[in-house]
Amino acid sequence: MNTKELYREILNDHNVNPAHKTQMDGATLELHGVNPSCGDNIVLYLKTKDGIITDGSYTGSGCAISQASVDMMLDLVIGKTTEEAQKLYDIFTGMIHGTASEEQIEQLDEAASLEDISHMPSRVKCAELGWRTLHEMISTPVKTQEIQKTAIQSHENCPA
Repeated sequence: MNTKELYREILNDHNVNPAHKTQMDGATLELHGVNPSCGDNIVLYLKTKDGIITDGSYTGSGCAISQASVDMMLDLVIGKTTEEAQKLYDIFTGMIHGTASEEQIEQLDEAASLEDISHMPSRVKCAELGWRTLHEMISTPVKTQEIQKTAIQSHENCPA
């Protein structure tokens, strides 16, 4: 099996059999993320304690890339500190925009399978949706609850 086939298989597995796609009760942080260019949407849930992401999940709908990417992201960040998660976000966005080194990309584990998305500009926002939502959550956790309430109110009439 060549590398591209392996990456396609990883992406498909995370899309068809997501490990983290479920609503979470008692989340410490919760934020709705939307990709308006194609309609992908997620609600990202995190439980944090003492700066460590102890659990995470998501709900939502969208293309295979957006859904698989957020599932891979959660595999990586659960058990990490919010600072480590932020570093992984920086590496992932660097990879998608072609500025990350091979050494950095190796830290992304299966999420590195999305590296070729950088050659598909229309799919970049799909791959980044979960990561951007995570970044917003951990960089402004105090505002997250307010943002989440506003996002749900403004998207109540959107089709799923």
